[in-house]
Amino acid sequence: MSERRPTVFADVTDERLRGLFDEQSYVAEDDVVTTVLLALRLGKPLLVEGEPGAGKTELAKVLAAGFDTDLVRLQCYEGLTAESALYEWNYTKQLLAVQSGDDDASVFAEEYLLERPLLRALRGDGDTPPVLLIDEVDRADEEFEALLLEVLSDFQVSVPELGTISAETPPVVIITSNRTRSLSDALKRRCLFLHVSPPSMEKERAILERKVPELDGAVAAELCAMAARIREEPLRKPPGAAETIDWARAVAALRNDDTEPLTPEEVEETLGCLLKEVEDIERVDESLLETLVEAAADARAEVTT
Repeated sequence: MSERRPTVFADVTDERLRGLFDEQSYVAEDDVVTTVLLALRLGKPLLVEGEPGAGKTELAKVLAAGFDTDLVRLQCYEGLTAESALYEWNYTKQLLAVQSGDDDASVFAEEYLLERPLLRALRGDGDTPPVLLIDEVDRADEEFEALLLEVLSDFQVSVPELGTISAETPPVVIITSNRTRSLSDALKRRCLFLHVSPPSMEKERAILERKVPELDGAVAAELCAMAARIREEPLRKPPGAAETIDWARAVAALRNDDTEPLTPEEVEETLGCLLKEVEDIERVDESLLETLVEAAADARAEVTT
């Protein structure tokens, strides 16, 4: 078992973390705060699973901004290679060095090394280690998970020509997954785990209050009620909190501080901000639209009485 490396976040308090989330307008429930706090104090990677749009990626951005440090992002995809994730050699510069005729100098030296996200995060040189976001790891091949094991276990990378490069202080590691496939037990063992559920209507209202403060509170309640109701439909892509925020911003931009109830026409004309599949938009027929407007009216009545 590898020796735990020191972390600069060992003394972070619950109060400090909650304050950070508040400063960044991120609505974090108790389980999120506690799990993130443990990941910071223990220096462990945090695996965050949940539906798209639930705020997984935003969590890494919030931590980077809140601790005033760099965000190093590795976007995963099928066929992601070690060269794209770890490092590669600057072949053009190496070729020029060989052609120059300097036989005494090695072309496998530090000056020819190109850092990619994983290596860049390990070698962060700021006062505070960076936040490493490994986004949508389930999109990458299973072979890529094996590549991550050394990084997540010992926070080091082996470069055959140079040796082992280790992090003096581990970065904060946030790994997100949309659960399109199962992840290996070996990867999960190296991480703390957090499941982010779709937001309740109350939580979504709190999110809109912080993210779209220019929107009238009663109108925000209407939007959240309609978003909650439409998630009950068999959609191809149910909207997450990110889509509700987009919808709220669109409505706020069009209404110019109007506090009147949303009309069916307004809802129908702006649905493209909430639903991103044509089949889902077409599902909102006259009957469902009427149901949505009724849900909105009930939500408005609750917050205005």
